Amino acid sequence: MSDTNEDDDPGASFPRIREVGFDAPWRWLRAGSRDLRRARGSSLFYGMCFALAGWMMQLVFAHAYALFAGLATGFLLLGPCLSMGLYDISRHLERGETPRLGESRIPWGSTLGNIGVFAAVLAVILLVWARASMVIFALSYNSGVPSFADVLRAVFGFEQPAFALIYFAVGGLFALLVFAISVVAMPLMLDRDTDAVTAAIASLIACGRNPGPLLLWAACIVALTALGFATFFVGLIFVTPLIGHASWHAYRDLVEPAQRIAP
Repeated sequence: MSDTNEDDDPGASFPRIREVGFDAPWRWLRAGSRDLRRARGSSLFYGMCFALAGWMMQLVFAHAYALFAGLATGFLLLGPCLSMGLYDISRHLERGETPRLGESRIPWGSTLGNIGVFAAVLAVILLVWARASMVIFALSYNSGVPSFADVLRAVFGFEQPAFALIYFAVGGLFALLVFAISVVAMPLMLDRDTDAVTAAIASLIACGRNPGPLLLWAACIVALTALGFATFFVGLIFVTPLIGHASWHAYRDLVEPAQRIAP
């Protein structure tokens, strides 16, 4: 009997997590940049989707910045799910194949179910964060819903330091939670058809074994995303594909390749 690859039997063993150094995030970004250049058209299409979502939220919630702020940051909590096509492009490239937009994998069967469960969990976190954001605004602005200029002055002009501190502290907790359970989860489910619970646990283990490098990686994601938002979402066209491709390489670096199981 021939050997069987773990990819064909995803439940054969729990994913093994590696330890990485502080230089790892820079390697991931360089590798992501290479993938972006090699599959420019397909990658930028996904970037346009992110930017379009940002523009639509800006338009719909133009007069409700308390809700917009929560949804805008919460929208990024769903980034791992929205980047599935980017992960698949990187996977094609590492196999030496030429990725095409129409061939970006749409998962079916059990993979779709696992990803759906994980996406539902992230969506719940998004809704809770959006509600928490509104509560923070309501407690901080007794005179009514603030304008966008009011929010900018409060955050960057330190006119309401307590509001800025509470808002970023609560938002940071939500962001850290999502990052901890998803840093390798979505690529793992796409690559090996791993169930959602196993993928989330593997992500938590990766964070536990690499707290410093992954906190640095999280800071890179935040900085790049902030750049995208600061350019009125235009920058998202470029930074979201970069982050998506780099996240695939982070997964490859953090999770050992599937082992062949002897008969």
